[in-house]
Amino acid sequence: MNRKIFYLFLVVLATSCGAKKSTSNNRNTDARKITVEANKSETKATTASSLPRANSESPRYHSVAESVISSALAFTGTRYKYGGTTKKGMDCSGLLYVAFADQDISIPRTSYVIAEEGKDIRVKDVDKGDLLFFKTSKRSKRINHVGLVVSVDDDGIKFIHSTTSRGVIVSSLKEGYWNYAFVKATRIL
Repeated sequence: MNRKIFYLFLVVLATSCGAKKSTSNNRNTDARKITVEANKSETKATTASSLPRANSESPRYHSVAESVISSALAFTGTRYKYGGTTKKGMDCSGLLYVAFADQDISIPRTSYVIAEEGKDIRVKDVDKGDLLFFKTSKRSKRINHVGLVVSVDDDGIKFIHSTTSRGVIVSSLKEGYWNYAFVKATRIL
């Protein structure tokens, strides 16, 4: 019986946030570092859906988005832990849950429920602070991974997330695996 529970645990762990598959033979092993200056002037408790958002040019939006991004980037290098929400271990939805909570914004705890929040947007309209959703499991048809956009420029869309193999890292949507697994983008700020 204990063996069955152990195998079930391994299956759940393997199908949770992130992936171990790499499609590139030329992996860049250099550490990536993105710095963001944040303004923590907002202390009012709120939910993601209650934030006014006319467009990404709004100064209030940028202040909140930069603060959330800064909170998430503080966990760069943290190892992966299913259900984790601390420096000892973090999963993908836990990373966002904590980063948004640091700004007194409440979001759901699981990636597939977070995917139902906010407004769906086209990839070409993605901005800092938006969320990217992925299906990384061949067996499940449900969204099981989420990342937070930290930059958008000529090099593409960069997002922070927690993977089972490398922990909390910044990746590019141009990377083959993430491009293939991408499902949709949403805006909750």
